[in-house]
Amino acid sequence: MTISVSDLVTVRSRHPEAIAEAAARRARRPLLGERGRLLIIAADHPARGALAVGGRKMAMGNRLDLLERLTLALSRPGVDGVLATADVLDDLLLLGALEHKVVIGSMNRGGLAGAAFELDDRFTGHRPRDIERLGFDAGKLLLRIDYSDAGSLATLDAAARAVDEMARRRLPVFVEPFLCRRVEGKVTSDLGAEAVATSLAIASGLGGTSAYTWLKVPVGPDPAATERALAASTLPAVLLGGEVTGDQEATYGRWRAALRLPTVRGLVVGRTLLYPPDGDVARAVDTAAGLL
Repeated sequence: MTISVSDLVTVRSRHPEAIAEAAARRARRPLLGERGRLLIIAADHPARGALAVGGRKMAMGNRLDLLERLTLALSRPGVDGVLATADVLDDLLLLGALEHKVVIGSMNRGGLAGAAFELDDRFTGHRPRDIERLGFDAGKLLLRIDYSDAGSLATLDAAARAVDEMARRRLPVFVEPFLCRRVEGKVTSDLGAEAVATSLAIASGLGGTSAYTWLKVPVGPDPAATERALAASTLPAVLLGGEVTGDQEATYGRWRAALRLPTVRGLVVGRTLLYPPDGDVARAVDTAAGLL
């Protein structure tokens, strides 16, 4: 797909209502297809000010490049949909790239990367009523908990209310929980089996019902530890991609092992597939699809 920034800006400036019109006519599909698996491409990092990929500090800072990578990924067989913030999804709607795709709105992006208030993660993105109004299929929220940071309590409370609001609309919400702490001022997540299990247990109990809650779970280097962590909940889960590393084969191996676990229903991956070390987006996406 050839993408013109000029064309997008022209539509946005002259016909902003075109975004809502594109959302209204978008062809939808069930969250889970016949195979009962999901491969979702994530692109909600920029709204948190997290533009780095590996050693490239501004890799996600070029919107045209990001959109080209996203549209390529969404065109590949086996890709079910996308997770992103409103600005990215609006562009994809205008490009016609979301037909027959699962669309997940990213809800809380207020905990900006590196900010003193990072763990008071306000819901500055999609609201449940926005996801319903636009005919999107689900929402996603990040829940980072630091027992020593009072900001985590505000996020925890807001997350519970978001779970309630999504359930009231019968819309799935993907909760991505972490136990974390600050190391030399930087928020660092604990990916040990005990910490992941504890975070999943906390996330599973949010709100007045868990009927529409899914979990978004990190995959550690030890398959047995991942299995122990996922045993903490019966909620359906998807695996998150994590940071880009030079050893893609090791990453695929960890995903392959975790995908065999009974609660796991798929992958939600962003930078690992959009910015692979060898630059071949199509090959990275096809490999991930093959794992499912």
